[in-house]
Amino acid sequence: MGTFKIEGGHQLKGSIQPQGAKNEALQILCAVLLTPELVTINNIPDIIDVNKLINLLIKLGVKVEKISKGSYTFQADEVDLDYLESDAFKVDGRGLRGSIMIVGPLLARFGKGYIPKPGGDKIGRRRLDTHFEGLINLGAKFKYSKEDQFYGVEAEYLTGTYMLLEEASVTGTANIVMAAVLARGITTIYNAACEPYLQQLCKMLNRMGAKISGVGSNMLIIEGVETLGGTEHRMLPDMIEIGSWIGLAAMTKSELTISNVSWNDLGVIPSVFRKLGITVEKQGDDIHIPAHTNGYEIQSYIDGSILTISDAPWPGFTPDLLSIILVVATQARGSVLIHQKMFESRLFFVDKLIDMGAKIILCDPHRATVIGHDFKSTLKATTMTSPDIRAGVSLLIAALSAKGTSTIQNIEQIDRGYENIDERLRAIGAKIERVE
Repeated sequence: MGTFKIEGGHQLKGSIQPQGAKNEALQILCAVLLTPELVTINNIPDIIDVNKLINLLIKLGVKVEKISKGSYTFQADEVDLDYLESDAFKVDGRGLRGSIMIVGPLLARFGKGYIPKPGGDKIGRRRLDTHFEGLINLGAKFKYSKEDQFYGVEAEYLTGTYMLLEEASVTGTANIVMAAVLARGITTIYNAACEPYLQQLCKMLNRMGAKISGVGSNMLIIEGVETLGGTEHRMLPDMIEIGSWIGLAAMTKSELTISNVSWNDLGVIPSVFRKLGITVEKQGDDIHIPAHTNGYEIQSYIDGSILTISDAPWPGFTPDLLSIILVVATQARGSVLIHQKMFESRLFFVDKLIDMGAKIILCDPHRATVIGHDFKSTLKATTMTSPDIRAGVSLLIAALSAKGTSTIQNIEQIDRGYENIDERLRAIGAKIERVE
């Protein structure tokens, strides 16, 4: 297991380029299974979760060729369906959460899709019901082996229908969309997720010959087609990484420029950081964060009551950034209530911040009140373990702002979502060392 050693308390300076979006990549890579033709994808992040999915596609028989850094071609013209029922697949498919999204494309094109219970962050319950209920609505027969937790759906063909999703699941919507594009007739998905990454998937599928309307709204109408062709696609920059760098700049009182952020796809992210008192400047398609030498002050509501920051489906605030917001609030002027609605285990990392000297009251599994230090008392270095991707980066930001040398263990969790993070941070002045 790898470890980061971080010497905190140093100001950073310079420019940092966000990687391609992890959550978009997991959807887009599964979509290559929908066509036997060549698909070229650019700006793919070099991270553990994405590389695991690429390796899974290779084992499925997809021809994968690396053109250059972040650019690959994929051709699924000789898919090995026998692999889906092998013991090896039952192991490989458990390695990451995103593997669930191969089911929809395989079902639509080949009439069957299987998956073992997928892994991922241990942040609370993450149901698969939306995925399979949507596929059942399209005419698939569902099978489940409780003994080895193996799921399957089969159908001679899929038939378009109307469905109202009980939750606006991003991966669930993606799976259903990828199945519906090859179904017979028209599918209407109401309460569909409408995140930019889901919009990217729909736009890519339309370029491949799909007929999807309502892209960007919570009602998607899909007219099924017989086949899809090849295309070329480029990933958006990762909005979670962009938010992480905003928080890093504020906590370390650093002047940073985040390059090529695709402002139009950031939603409320800049305004939520501004509510914490952080100056987020738009410079073309870049974000500039000036050095907050005098700190930053949390806004109150107009009636003077304490600010609450909570997560919600898009266009609400993404739950993946609440951990960053919480850490940044520990050095703000004022107090804030963090309400994590979607996952009941995601705030449990706050005990590590309390050990570092943060003033945090964990009200219950979903809510934490943070009383900021206003930099009058710095966080203290400590040894900690990364519990999941986003909490891991939040602890890394805390360590970079803390006094002394901190150690973060289990950094494979961070590597799952952030590309060469130690090298990129050193390039802007961070004192961080990777110890294997």
